[in-house]
Amino acid sequence: MIGRLTGTLAEKNPPQLLVDVNGVGYEVDVPMSTFYNLPALGERIVLLTHFVVREDAQLLYGFLTHEERGAFRQLVKISGVGPRTALAILSGLSVAELAQAVSLQESGRLVKVPGIGKKTAERLLLELKGKLGDALAAPAAQHGDAQADILQALLALGYNDREAAAALKALPAEVGVSEGIKLALKALAR
Repeated sequence: MIGRLTGTLAEKNPPQLLVDVNGVGYEVDVPMSTFYNLPALGERIVLLTHFVVREDAQLLYGFLTHEERGAFRQLVKISGVGPRTALAILSGLSVAELAQAVSLQESGRLVKVPGIGKKTAERLLLELKGKLGDALAAPAAQHGDAQADILQALLALGYNDREAAAALKALPAEVGVSEGIKLALKALAR
C-alpha cells in the first residue's frame, strides 16, 4: 500500500494534486482543508495517503494530518459513504468540528455539507459515535462537561459555532454552567 508521499508539488487543481516523487507523478485527491494549507507549486510536500483499489480504478487520497486521514478512514467504513462523500465531509467540516458534531449528536451541522441528507447525517452520527478516538476528541470534551453544556446552550439559543466558541474562550476555566451561560451571553451582547 502507499501510505505516504514525499515529493514536489507539481500541480494544484482542486480537489486534485499532482505530486512529483523522483520523476513519477502521483495524482492525489485531497479535501479542501488540506488543499488550503498546501505550499506553493514547486515546494516540497509530505502527504499521508489512503489507497483505494476498485475494479475500474486505483485512487489515491492525500491528507496533511493523521487526524484527517483517520477521520477519512472512519467515514469510508460507513455503509453508503464512499471516498468522494468522505472528502466532501472533510472539506465542509474540520476534523474537530466533525468530532464535536458527533459528540453532541448535531445532525444539522452535517446536513449543511453538500450531498449529505438527513438520513445519511443521522447514520453518520450513529456509526461514528465513540470512533473518532482521543486524538480527535471534540473541543467540548476537552473543556469538561460544564463547557460542553454551555456550548450546547449557546447553539440552542441560535448562536453559530464561531460565536459560541469565541464566547467559551472568554470564560474562566472552572466556571459553572449557569454562571457560564450568563457570562457568555453578556460577552456576545457586546
